[in-house]
Amino acid sequence: MASILAVDDSASMRQMVSFTLKGAGYDVVEAVDGVDALNKAKSKKFDCVVTDVNMPNKDGITLIKDLRALPDYKFVPMLMLTTESGTDKKQQGKEAGATGWIVKPFNPDQLLKTIQKVLG
Repeated sequence: MASILAVDDSASMRQMVSFTLKGAGYDVVEAVDGVDALNKAKSKKFDCVVTDVNMPNKDGITLIKDLRALPDYKFVPMLMLTTESGTDKKQQGKEAGATGWIVKPFNPDQLLKTIQKVLG
């Protein structure tokens, strides 16, 4: 089963994402911010990354840019999970290399459908 890196500075949000994905059989590793996520991504290759946008130390858009610069993550699907639904943030996410966008509060079924779609 695919392994997914779930990145969010909110513990409750990480738990919800993790619970939803583990319930569907995915292997999930949690990261507390972009710095933590980047370190974990360098030590293990994930099949998909789900990241919050607004986080301390390194935000989600910067994280996606940094991951896209790594050979292992050129084509890995990366989803942004955020309360921001503005088109400017979506545009920044696309430019950074985000595959898709999920608005919080998310619907667990929608999250799973989106993950299944990007993982093909």
